[in-house]
Amino acid sequence: MIELNKIYNEDCLEGMKRIPDGSVDLIATDVPYRITSRGNAGSSGGMMQKDLSMKGKIFEDNDIKIEEYLPEFYRILKEKSHCYIMCNHINLTHFLKVIDESNFHFIKCLVWVKDNKIMGSFYMNQFEYIIMLRKGGAKNVNNCGISDVLMFANKKDKDKNGQNLHDSQKPVGLFQTLISQSSKKGETILDPFMGSGTTAIAAIREKRNFIGFELNKEYYDKACKRIKLEQAQLTLF
Repeated sequence: MIELNKIYNEDCLEGMKRIPDGSVDLIATDVPYRITSRGNAGSSGGMMQKDLSMKGKIFEDNDIKIEEYLPEFYRILKEKSHCYIMCNHINLTHFLKVIDESNFHFIKCLVWVKDNKIMGSFYMNQFEYIIMLRKGGAKNVNNCGISDVLMFANKKDKDKNGQNLHDSQKPVGLFQTLISQSSKKGETILDPFMGSGTTAIAAIREKRNFIGFELNKEYYDKACKRIKLEQAQLTLF
């Protein structure tokens, strides 16, 4: 059985098989989708493009096929629940096509606007999409006054050597917004691609339970350490 408030170092397709039908209140995840460039912020606030091996891959396991995961996402979500999936412009068309052929109801695309830019072939890239889906009947967000354009600094945590904990780490505040909008205190949030633990940290701060999977052992260890520190902070207050 799956325990709450724990991350598992395994393939989420295998791990999710142990989650009962209709038992998760919200899925919020940043799937390891294909990208084309990466780099360090320059003095102009832009990002200088670097060469990437493996045709735009930044992680060894980022050739996932979203069509393999959506049926499991749908199965384990409760009725009238939301699912948020991060996506960039390269993968948006494919993701939406697969979603259209699934049982999910597409609600809209939110936009996360960053405070830095990435050099591209045309315009500089400064945002990512957040695809919002629903299982079952209508469900409103908790605060309809929040814009669908979310602005959060793209600041990444560093390790003791000054390196990024995760090259695609997302802001905790961004995921706190998604979690607070589409769930209630005490409910359970799933992130099948936990990375360095951002979704778990956001869930803890919003007083929700979490379940996570992370295949990469290095990121799994970093996530566990971050979560332990976050939970320790709570005991101080």
